[in-house]
Amino acid sequence: MKMQGILPALVTPFDKSGHVDGATLASIVEYQLNAGVSGFVALGSTGEYYALDDAERRLVMRTVKEVANGKGTLIANCNGASTREVIAQVRQAIECGFTNILLAPPFYALPSQEELIGHYQAVLDAFADINVILYNYPIRTNVEVGTSVLEAFRHHPRVVGIKESSGNLLRAIEIGENFKGDYQLSCGSDDQALDFFLWGATSWICGPANCFPDQVVAFQRAFAAGDIQGAQAVMRSLFPVLASMEQGKFIQKVKYGCELAGFNSGNARLPLLPLSEAEKAEFRAIFEASQR
Repeated sequence: MKMQGILPALVTPFDKSGHVDGATLASIVEYQLNAGVSGFVALGSTGEYYALDDAERRLVMRTVKEVANGKGTLIANCNGASTREVIAQVRQAIECGFTNILLAPPFYALPSQEELIGHYQAVLDAFADINVILYNYPIRTNVEVGTSVLEAFRHHPRVVGIKESSGNLLRAIEIGENFKGDYQLSCGSDDQALDFFLWGATSWICGPANCFPDQVVAFQRAFAAGDIQGAQAVMRSLFPVLASMEQGKFIQKVKYGCELAGFNSGNARLPLLPLSEAEKAEFRAIFEASQR
């Protein structure tokens, strides 16, 4: 299983009644495929997985699977508050055709590093046919996927990578240097993407790719071709909009970006509130400047 290129962390569109909008999701997936992305991450943080029920999660995964039709790597985020819940989510993902699983630490329980190792091992023991991508996002889980966890699974054939979303570039450097060849490193801090690739990342699991896939694909292709200045130029044009997203209301801004790109993905679900008209105007100006 190769984690390469741009892997959009898909939004979950909602229609005017608040239901999952499979048709709009299919259009977004097709749009990104045409732009040249390498695969998709369904039900991630950007996809509001925490706000969906199981029937909605199945609809999302089956839509992505059907539209992608073997044209890229598919990854399902299967997080939960307990090991039992995570195992149930993984089983559901497998039933929908996903065998690459993104796993953050269980939230709220605050497991120790030893307990986190046991959690991941229990999931691996429950399924013989999955690949696991560790997901370090301590701002969401309040638990870091620490060095001891990375050491524990560095030679496990089915623990294939890590999405690093701590915002701490030193973590990416440490993984790229100390665990080179053991984990495929994926950028999960959008405003640090160029730095990640310089330190060995092979992919970017990218929420903003929902609304400007052409630019992020152009960045990755320039870097892969050895055109560092070209990659830097793309990132320079994107940095204001990425910085705006990182400053707050990330999901709402990605969804509004989808609207600006021609895909009405609806509002985020409560407790997240829609952008105000002033916030929309400010973001629209930054977004449109990034397209020039």
